[in-house]
Amino acid sequence: MSIWSRITQALAALTSGETLGALFDRLRTPPERSVAFTIAVIALSAKMAKADGLVTRDEVTAFREVFHIPAEEEGNAARVFNLARQDVAGFEEYARRISTMFGENREALCDLMEGLFHIAMADGQYHPAEDAFLTRVSEIFGMSENRFRSMRGRLVPDAVPDPYDVLGVTPDMDLPEIRKHWRQLVRDSHPDVMIARGVPEEAVKIAEKRMAAINRAWEEISTREAA
Repeated sequence: MSIWSRITQALAALTSGETLGALFDRLRTPPERSVAFTIAVIALSAKMAKADGLVTRDEVTAFREVFHIPAEEEGNAARVFNLARQDVAGFEEYARRISTMFGENREALCDLMEGLFHIAMADGQYHPAEDAFLTRVSEIFGMSENRFRSMRGRLVPDAVPDPYDVLGVTPDMDLPEIRKHWRQLVRDSHPDVMIARGVPEEAVKIAEKRMAAINRAWEEISTREAA
């Protein structure tokens, strides 16, 4: 059964008057985590679209790149998006429920944040309202300031990214310690590892850009050290 069929079932289980927030309270066990992840990204994307005031064609395209939505399933994705946009609950309430839903699975929340960054950057601009939105969501998710800065450095090309920020390390660390961080990031970004923590197969494409940025940063740092 595809992720979209499972999302359809989850939406059908909503009773009259219930919002997406009810799903975040239910989808906590491992079999449903990939459904929860997908719904969470769609829902927070909808809230983020309200932050900068519009949904552009580029943002829609970026979402399709992250989730490869079959044509016959576009209606289900649109329904989730519209439910989130119409819900009177604010994005902070959504973020809190999503954080609770994933519990101790902090890496899945970081994966989710990465998907949101990808969508935010779809139009080639990183709006101040989007930065404020993502900063607040990261705080609610319990993401460290250093981890958030590292992610933003990789995904927001408003300047040449600092390779140390990309790896979440500092220039005063010795090369073996930096290598250790790099290897851990590579392991955490493997598609099988991501799927195991709840990222649906349809969304593991987000690992490709992450891996490229991580390896590029390591190459730059190791080259500097060798010189």
